[in-house]
Order: sequence, then C-alpha cells, then structure tokens
Amino acid sequence: QVQLVESGGGLVQAGGSLRLSCVASERTFSTYYMGWFRQAPGKEREFVAAIRGSGTVYADSVLGRFTISRDNAKNAVYMRMNSLKPEDTAVYYCNTYPLPNPDYWGQGTQVTVSS
Repeated sequence: QVQLVESGGGLVQAGGSLRLSCVASERTFSTYYMGWFRQAPGKEREFVAAIRGSGTVYADSVLGRFTISRDNAKNAVYMRMNSLKPEDTAVYYCNTYPLPNPDYWGQGTQVTVSS
C-alpha cells in the first residue's frame, strides 16, 4: 500500500511563499494522477491542484499563485505557493486525483498565513 508523506508547511506572512513536498513509498506512484488538497478549520477538504505528465489543473482560488510539479525519479510531487493569503491557511494533503484514495491520506502539512 502506498504511503504519502507531506512536508514543507509552516508559518508565513501574507504575500510570502512556501514549497510543499509529497513523497510516496512506491515507484508505481509515477503512473498516478496526483493532486494536492487542503482542509481549513471547520471546512470540507477541497481540491487545490493536480498533475499528470505535463498536464496540470488548478482550483480557481490558487490559479496563478500556486505551481504543482513532480519528480518521478524521487517519487515526489511538489507545490510552490506564492503570494500566500490568510485564506490559504489549512492542512495540505496529497493524494490521487480526481478520486482520492481513502487509504492514502497522510498526516498532511500545516500551512498558516498571518495577515
């Protein structure tokens, strides 16, 4: 079973940047359509961005500010987040896209953006 480990979160001021990483435990990960999701306190988990090959898709709320990428040799997916806003504060997770596998949810990584 694939294990996904997220990292790279932290506390930043509005306008700042962070780079999140998601590393998978299996090499077959490279064939998966992968996405980033986030869950803010008191809200449902929501889609943020996804990547398969060179194709990417973004939620409207992050389009132009976030960039998803991957390195299949490292079994990793990344997300560069620029121009962060307080409303980006959430726990960020990676998982398969468009249907996240419930067995793959990890601990996530906390992103907190102060105003």
